[in-house]
Amino acid sequence: MIKKAVVLYSGGLDSTTCMAIARADGFEVYAMSFAYGQRHSVELDKARKYAQKIGAASHQVMQIDLRQFGGSALTADLAVPKDQSSKDDIPITYVPARNTIFLSFALGWAEVLGAFDIYIGVNALDYSGYPDCRPEFISAFENMANLATKAGVEGDHPYTIHTPLIQLSKAEIILTGLDLGVDYSLTHSCYDPTPDGISCGRCDSCRLRLKGFREAGVVDPIDYVVRDA
Repeated sequence: MIKKAVVLYSGGLDSTTCMAIARADGFEVYAMSFAYGQRHSVELDKARKYAQKIGAASHQVMQIDLRQFGGSALTADLAVPKDQSSKDDIPITYVPARNTIFLSFALGWAEVLGAFDIYIGVNALDYSGYPDCRPEFISAFENMANLATKAGVEGDHPYTIHTPLIQLSKAEIILTGLDLGVDYSLTHSCYDPTPDGISCGRCDSCRLRLKGFREAGVVDPIDYVVRDA
């Protein structure tokens, strides 16, 4: 019997690595991305273009508009912070309840597919401090999934939310992906790219990505406006 898994796939470094891990774990991958009103479409364009090349059996792009309530530099007319080190405060690039929303959509699709496994590339080590990337949140959502669905209540298998990257450094994530054959030139991480899709090199996401490649001893294959911010 084919094992199916829904993988939340943004087109970024972490989610692409997560999808490769799901495939290595023996799952047929059903990738889910979101056009949620984010400030740029570069990452989503890459997800649409490369999902099946990277290994997805199917790819759904869900249309939701989180700009209707904003509250984030990614979904409102707020400046993306540049050249700042990560701090204890939750940054303005946090999108309110985003992973809760995304996982809820993934859970709905999983129930229809007869899949009991969902992969999400959250990370609690080299990350920006988002509350919905923590193990406590994932555990709570997994419990909810098994309480709130017909398949969870009546099925023989409980839902499992897989977070294979959650305790890895960015360098470890990159090296894991390279071992699995991930082509990181097909990914995008920048919060504020140029109009032609070049990564800024100065936002928190770029800085974490570049730091990871440096620590892994590997050259990041994508282009940057500034590579050594």
